[in-house]
This record gives sequence, structure tokens and C-alpha cells, in this order.
Amino acid sequence: MAMPSKPVKHYFEFDSFRLDSGRRLLLRDGEAVPLAPRAFRLLLALFQNRGKVLSKDELMKQLWPDTVVEENNLTVIISALRKALGENPHEHRYIVTIPGRGYSFVADVREVADESGDFSSGGPIQIAEEGEITPVAGADPPAPSRRFRPKGIVLLASILLVGLALALIYLWLSGRSRQSDIARAARSIAVLPFKTLKGDGNDEYLGLGMADALISKLSNLHQVVIRPTSAVVKYADAGQDPLAAGRELGVDSLLDGMIQRSDNRIRVTVQLVRVSDGAPLWSEKFDEKFTDIFALQDSMAEQVTQALTLKLSGEEKKQLTKRQTVDPEAYQLYLRGRYFWNKRTAEGLKKGIEYFEQATEKDPSYALAYAGLADCYNLLSYYSVLAPKDSFPKAKAAALKALEFDSHLAEAHTSLGLAKMVFDRDWAGTESSYKRAIELSPNYATAHQWYAEYLAAMGRSEEAIQEIKRAQELDPLSLIINAAAGFVNYYARRYDQAVEQLQKMQELDPNFWPRHWFLGWSYLAQHRYEAAIDEFKQAKSLSGESTGMRIELAHAYAVSGRRREAQRMMGELMEQAKQSYVSPYGIAMIHVGLGEKDQALAWLQRAYQERTWDLVYLKVDPKLDSLRTDPRLTDLLRQLGLSPQ
Repeated sequence: MAMPSKPVKHYFEFDSFRLDSGRRLLLRDGEAVPLAPRAFRLLLALFQNRGKVLSKDELMKQLWPDTVVEENNLTVIISALRKALGENPHEHRYIVTIPGRGYSFVADVREVADESGDFSSGGPIQIAEEGEITPVAGADPPAPSRRFRPKGIVLLASILLVGLALALIYLWLSGRSRQSDIARAARSIAVLPFKTLKGDGNDEYLGLGMADALISKLSNLHQVVIRPTSAVVKYADAGQDPLAAGRELGVDSLLDGMIQRSDNRIRVTVQLVRVSDGAPLWSEKFDEKFTDIFALQDSMAEQVTQALTLKLSGEEKKQLTKRQTVDPEAYQLYLRGRYFWNKRTAEGLKKGIEYFEQATEKDPSYALAYAGLADCYNLLSYYSVLAPKDSFPKAKAAALKALEFDSHLAEAHTSLGLAKMVFDRDWAGTESSYKRAIELSPNYATAHQWYAEYLAAMGRSEEAIQEIKRAQELDPLSLIINAAAGFVNYYARRYDQAVEQLQKMQELDPNFWPRHWFLGWSYLAQHRYEAAIDEFKQAKSLSGESTGMRIELAHAYAVSGRRREAQRMMGELMEQAKQSYVSPYGIAMIHVGLGEKDQALAWLQRAYQERTWDLVYLKVDPKLDSLRTDPRLTDLLRQLGLSPQ
């Protein structure tokens, strides 16, 4: 009876390699080449599509079908496979990288038949899914004389050791890859207001307060960009989609938390999530006494920083554990103050002062609350609510008080910078304060914004534009920063860019009145008088009929030739000046629009005496171009310590 013939097995060879896809085996000169499972699957995918380009996405889907991974995981396996094949980094005899597309297997391949099914290293073997080398099921056992040959045992042991080593290296690289994923996701972060479960009315500010505490601590780290509290406060609603918020804020990742309070205990669950795909990168639970809320915040900040694998300087570690107050009630009063300050209205600023003062009464050493007071007083003059003499000295005193308690507080240095600029006209001191604030807290967007406005006043337009762009990067949804970007472009005489920027803000909030104010300026500079008048009317209405916007409207009437309306409004303003503050700079602008140079220069001199904020822009204000050749304006610039343009 004839013996059945052995099945003919087909293999594929390239150079000195033989590939057996059935047994998941790669040989080189008859010796098994150890490969991790994914490296073999990668080789097989490239081999089956030899001569074609396989995209990185296709390869990643084949290697990790149910998992979203970073591209560097594929790069690691490609590198390991090339090393196993004996390719040097610049040779690429087998695997070629196609820039921007993927990879291709390019070696010449031969198909061969083998009836023996045997290999020089002993019986047929294959690489198991776990990366071990095991006998092929159903294969003939090797002859006894060969089973215990020292060479075979040594080879098998060597392969097992190499396989184990490769598995350990792969696990190590996977850990490194995860750390790399988190590090990349830490480039920009938003901390959303924590959601509260079963809270009562007293918990209204608890979720926002917890987020604000983390933001304040993490903002001192130079390695990451943290969105400010003002940018995330709108996401306090429990129905908000966190990932949608993250995309809108333009961040790589976000911290989202849940708070549950029961009697005197508080439980917080927090997680770091990658915005691009919603993948959780880190999570933790905290359970503390409610009276230890500040210790809880310290612990959270420390663990978040560790999760982000950040290496901190000594000063950063110190700032991370620093507490501005230990009084929860003072802290909540401070949060309320900042909420109203961000409204940028006369009533909002006055309410802000009330809350900040209450916070300092609760905690007389609360530096941040004093900085909030300084900010409110600064802006009350800026928006022509208070005379400079009634606002800036109070702003400066509050800022200095804050620095007494905390000399490293960026907010206080920023507030002091504005008071120095407008009231002291200390140009070098102003720049020094702003730079110090940015050095201490690179993520403090307001410092970048106000520094940009100072640079604009000094005629340093390119620097100003770069600085306001940085502020926008840090807080892309801030209404006042986006409006200030139009402001800075206006003083740089880039009117088209100013208009474009301010018109884009329609999507953010069509009723934000400073936007209409600065848009009116830009339209006037373009001689689009009716459009400018319409913007000033809207700004006047939305600001609550503010004195400043009535001045702007009167100036627009004067410039556009509507003299009677301009003169009527100026008469009303002069009557008002007998009872409350009216900016002399604004009255000068109406006279400029009417072509009354002598009166305009006289009011500008009065503005100099009263130290109005607008006067710091005397050097660059386009509205004064008709007076540029008058020596009286040149003399006034010298009095201010500003050289003419």
C-alpha cells in the first residue's frame, strides 16, 4: 500500500528570510527570529500588501482594532521590526516610509514549496499570541536523538529569554507611551466647574469654587496652559456636555469633577479626559471632612500635577500648596466679586467692590480680595464712572496691600501696573509690573491683555499685537480680551483687522457693549460715519446710557458733520459735569470733531491735570491726527514723557 504523500507547504522568502504565515514564524538562515505578536502582524500586513502603500491609520486599525492609541505606538513597532530584520535607520531594504502617507514592503519575494515541514532548529514552531514560542499542534514529534540536543535546548532557551525580554520592553514602552499621551494632553487644560449632587442653596458656589482653586494653583505652572475661571464659569450648568465645552475652549484635555456633600463630609470624584476622543487619562476619588476643604484642594492639585508627569521647580511646588485664605466664607465672597467684575459694567464693578470688601473683612490678610478691589477701582475710572483722583489712588493702595500679604501675586502686580500707567505715568514702572506678573503667572490672560494695551499706547504696535494674541490663546472666549484685540489693532491703525476681529465677536455675544464701542472707532477711521454712529448708539444703550458712550456718539456726530446734534449733546454733558464726572479728554474729542482746535487743546491740558486714562494714548490716537502738527500737542506729549510719533 502506497504511503500518503506529505502535504506540500508553501513559504515565502526574501533575502535570507523565510516567512510562514500559518505558523506565525519568521526564520533567518534557518534560525527563528523572535518577534512580538504585534510586530509579526505588522510584518504580515505589509507583506500581504507588498508593493502598495499602507496608511498609518490602516495599520493602526489592524494592530489595535478596538483601542484608540497614539501614532507613536506604531512608530515603536516599526522600529522594532526594522531592527529584527537587520535594517539600519537609513537603509530601508524591506520597509520604506512614504512621508505623509504610510509604509510599504519593497523587497523581492520568492514563493517556495517544502515537503518536509522540518526546520534546522528542530520541529516546527510558531509564535503564540502571548509572544511565547510553542510547538505546532499536530506536528510529528522530533526524534529522541534530536529532542535533547544541547544546541536545540540552548536555542530554545535563548529564544524564550529574548521573547520575554521583548515582552518586558513592550510593556515598558506601553507605559512610556501612556505617560507620553498624558504629557501631550497636558499642554492645555480646562478645569470645568464641578457638578454638585444633592446640594442645597449653600452649595451654589462650591463647584465653581473647587474648580477655581485648582485653576489658581495650576496657573502657576509654566509647563501647561490653564483656562482662567472667567472662561469656564459659563459651563457650571449640570446639563453641559464636557467634551463640547473642551472643544469650544480649544484645549487638549479637561478636568471634570463631581461633588457629593453629606453632613460634614465631602466626596469628590475627578478625572482627566482627552478632548479629542473622550478617553479618560486619569481619575481619582477624595473623601474628606468638609472643614478640610482647603486640604482637599491641596491634595487634588498635587495628584493632578503628578498625573500630568510634570517636573516642578521649587517655587512652583511652593505655589501649588499656598493658600490665599483659610476662610471658606471669605473665599465664596471673593468668587462673587470676580463674577460681577467680569460683567464690565458700572453696576457690576460696584457690586464687585462690595463683595471684595466683605471678603477682606472676613479675612484681613486675603491678598486676592485686595487685588480684586484694585481691579474694580481701576476700571471705574476707565469706564468714566469715577474721576481718576477718586479711583486710581484706591486701586493702587489695594494692590500694594495685596502685595504686602503676597509679593508673588500676579493679579496684584497687574493691578498695580494699570494704576502706574494711568495715574502715575510711570512708563518704566508700568512695564516692570506687567512683566513681573507674567513671569509669576504666564497663564494670567489679563496681564497679557493690559500689557498689550500699554505697548499700544507706547507706539510699540507689533509687540502689542503679539501680546494680545497671547492673551487670546490663553482665554479664547473672553469677551473683553477679544474686544481688546480690536482696540489694539485700531491703535496700530490696522482698521480692517480691527473691524474683522470685532465683527467675529457677534458669535460670542452681540450685546457686549465694549465691542460696539471699539467697532465705532474703527468705522470712524474708515469714514463709515453712519455705521459708526449706529455702533455708538448701541454701545450707549447696552452700557446703561453711560457718560463715556454719550461722549463717543457726540464726537461721531461732530466728525460726520452733524454739528447741531454734536453741540446739543455737548451742552448736556457740560450740565452733567456740574453734578458728576465727565472726562475732559472726551470733551476735547468733541471739539476736535467740530474743528475747534483751541478749545480741544485747552481741554486736553485739563485732561493732563486731571490724569484721565485716555491721555496715555495721546501719542497714537488717530482721532488727534488733525492736531499732530500743532506745537502745543508736541509740548503736551513732552509733559507726559512721551516722544512724538
